[in-house]
This record gives sequence, C-alpha cells and structure tokens, in this order.
Amino acid sequence: MKYDFLIVGAGLFGAVIAHEAIKRGKKCLVIDRRDHIGGNIYTEEVEGIQVHKYGAHIFHTSDKEVWDYVNQFAEFNHYVNSPVAVYKDELYNLPFNMNTFSKMWNIRTPKEAKDIIAAQIAELGIKEPANLEEQALSLAGRDVYEKLVKGYTEKQWGRDCKELPAFIIRRLPLRFTYDNNYFNDRYQGIPIGGYTAVVEKLLEGAEVRTGVDFLKEREQYEVLADQIIYTGMIDEYYGYRLGALEYRSVRFETEVLDCDNYQGNAVVNYTEREVPYTRIIEHKHFEFGKQEKTVISREYSSEWKVGDEPYYPVNDEKNSELYAKYQELAAREEKVIFGGRLGAYKYYDMDKVIRAALDLVFKIF
Repeated sequence: MKYDFLIVGAGLFGAVIAHEAIKRGKKCLVIDRRDHIGGNIYTEEVEGIQVHKYGAHIFHTSDKEVWDYVNQFAEFNHYVNSPVAVYKDELYNLPFNMNTFSKMWNIRTPKEAKDIIAAQIAELGIKEPANLEEQALSLAGRDVYEKLVKGYTEKQWGRDCKELPAFIIRRLPLRFTYDNNYFNDRYQGIPIGGYTAVVEKLLEGAEVRTGVDFLKEREQYEVLADQIIYTGMIDEYYGYRLGALEYRSVRFETEVLDCDNYQGNAVVNYTEREVPYTRIIEHKHFEFGKQEKTVISREYSSEWKVGDEPYYPVNDEKNSELYAKYQELAAREEKVIFGGRLGAYKYYDMDKVIRAALDLVFKIF
C-alpha cells in the first residue's frame, strides 16, 4: 500500500499534520516507537484519574486560532495553574507574587516588596552577571534566590548555579499583585477526559502502528510514502554522525495512595537541593477529582545519555551550533521534513506545537 504521508511520531505535532492531511484527502500512515499514541502528552486512566504519564501538561495560549482549533477535539475545564513551593517547613505561592512576598517578609504592599528586593539587589552590586547565580541574584535579590530558585535550578540542571551560564535565566517574573495564576495567557485549561482522547480524534482516518522503530525498519517504511514527516531526534536520524545534541531527562516515580487528597494542589515544587525530586504532581486536581484514592508522581531531573528519553533540549551556544549543522543536512533531504520538539531541537509548549504544525501544513498544501 502506498501512502501520501508517513508520519514518524504519534505525538501532538504528528497528529495535527495527519488530521490536516486527511481532511485534504491524503492517506497517512502514522508510526510510533512507543506502545501508545500521544507522545509526551499521553494520559492514562488509573483509579478513574487521568494520569499525565510524562509530566504535567497544562494547556495555555494567547493564540485564539490555536485555542479554537484544539477545542474542536475536547471540552476544556477551567483549571488554572497555581503551583506551591516548599522550602524546608515554609510554603510559598508561585509565580513570585505578593502572596509570596507577604509570606516571606510579613509585608502587605507592593512598595514594601519592591523596596526590599531593590535593597538586596543594590547591596550585592552585581554589574555584569558571570553565571546563573549572579544573574538570578541581580534580578530578584538574595531571599527569593536562596529559597525558591537555587536548589530547584541545581536539581533541574544537575550542577551548581555558579557553573551554569547566566542566559538560562534571562528574567524572573516578579508580580506585585496577589495573583497565583502561573500563566499570563488568555486561555487555559485541561481537556476533560485527558489528552489521549484529543490525539485519538486527531488521528481518526489515519492508519496507526505503535511499537514501530522507524530507524530500525527504515528500509521497509521509507518506501511506503511520497513524503515523510519525522518528529524524532534529528541527530539520531543521522546516526549522531556529527555528535549527539544534549538534553536533560526526567524520571517519574508514580504511585497510587489510599487517601483522597495527598497535597491539596496539582503541582508542588520542592526547592531545597537536599530533597531529591523537583516536584510532586497530584493528578486528580487537574480535573477537580473526587475519587476515593489519589495518584502522585515524583519527578527527578537527570543527565541524559544516548538511549534515554530526551525531554529538555540544552539550547546553549555549543548545541545550537551543532543543531545548525544537522539543519544543513536536513535541508538536502528531498522527501523528509523534520518537526516537533525533537525534530526542531526546541522546547515547545503545546500551543506552539500546534501552531508550528499548522504553519507546516500551510507550506505543504
């Protein structure tokens, strides 16, 4: 059988491409190395709870076209992301806002908070930040940095903040209002019934095969279609011939607990370096669940090596230069187009994935 499109990767990017191609009368074969569709937004039902298997995914966007598009495939609830941070025996609201500052310094007004932060920054006297620590201190002062930035960031990157480049934290959002909404976007929510159902609807009409490793069966699959959309790692596609791009990985430790409410919030960050995990997700709170049991996931940030699951690209100067060389190879391909988080070596929010896919559809058709 001959297809118009072979789409390698059944995540959000590939699913949008498939949906739009099928709408235009094209035949699509979608394959994925994993044993399920959905990529990293895959959700599975456990104890009646939609569990975000690869970490919390909260849909948010200011792009009305993308919001209207995704609402074709799901009804979204009114969930608002309002994480809590735990530092030793202290709890703080995130993002950094007046609730955070009021708890930290026992103050009430924006002027008091601004004055304290400005005084701490002036006292440090950092003119040209040489590393991430100095950059964060020069943006938020010592208290916010020590309690809410330092330990969490060191766990995320696996190294001391003094060893990390300043550009990783270009800014720290300081809000001088009593507003715990993490995102500024106009539209926000969680699809009722989980993300897997959204991807299932996007893939209606496509032939889908999971548990298929394209790179191991390349000769068999690449002849099946006129055009290939490849959403895997661009360096792996080329056998790492120019070297491996770097990522950070994440390990999840998920368990079912015999209680109805473990932490009272969907997302709780642990900002001490001594606590080994970065955060705990309690999945039922994404959909305001009332189940008798609950499911939590502890997240552990880890170094990535070839063969591990890649999560966050390390977009520093060295890796950007290497990716540019892989892009040169990709530009010579006659029937392969690279896209998505791994194909583009870029951390995408979900709305940006959809936007990139729709932009590619516009170019193709």
